[in-house]
Amino acid sequence: MLSSSVNTYHEALLETRDTWVFDLDNTLYGAECKLFDQIDRQIGSYVQSLLHIGPDEARTLQKRYLMECGTTLNGLMRFHEVDPQHYLATVHAIDFSAIEYDEKLVKALGALEGRKLVFTNADKPYATEIMRRLGILDFFEGIFDIVAADLQPKPKQIAYDMFVKKYDIDPKRAVMFEDMVRNLKPAYDMGMATVWVDTGSQWGKADHDPSFVHAETKRLNNWLYDFSHR
Repeated sequence: MLSSSVNTYHEALLETRDTWVFDLDNTLYGAECKLFDQIDRQIGSYVQSLLHIGPDEARTLQKRYLMECGTTLNGLMRFHEVDPQHYLATVHAIDFSAIEYDEKLVKALGALEGRKLVFTNADKPYATEIMRRLGILDFFEGIFDIVAADLQPKPKQIAYDMFVKKYDIDPKRAVMFEDMVRNLKPAYDMGMATVWVDTGSQWGKADHDPSFVHAETKRLNNWLYDFSHR
């Protein structure tokens, strides 16, 4: 059963948990700033330019690769031999001004005891800039990005295995936060507690099953602040 209020938490979240694993986009920052909308448009433009197709066809292909291959990049590499470094540099060339210092998130992370890590399908330079603007970069031990995962994206099990091995994580002592709910299933299967940041996105809800979600929230900073100050 999911936690139902800020004062009631699933027992899995109250066990000994000292490793906190965070997705980046639409998780550490609120989706309402629409930063990822810029990325989404950049990806669409990239697909159009690469394959010389119209925007509607590009959009369909972009999302099909996302759902079938884990990321659009993974699909483009698999079927169109795209250079991943060129792709990552191109789609992450955006305006970061929408990301502002998040005092509540800073206080929440400061009160949360244990190791803190980012596990993202984006790349490290992009993640670093976002975390710097939020004011949270110094709280984190590391950023495990798509390059560190040998370009194997969540929700592929191999990405989780590499992440856990690199940082010597005991999954039974970890909690994972993520806006793409299907990316929580491998974490749950490994023994992690899971928190879904539900942004209302069609893609974020895909493959939702409450059996592998221990808590839900609309905004991470609010939930994490309440949890860390309980």
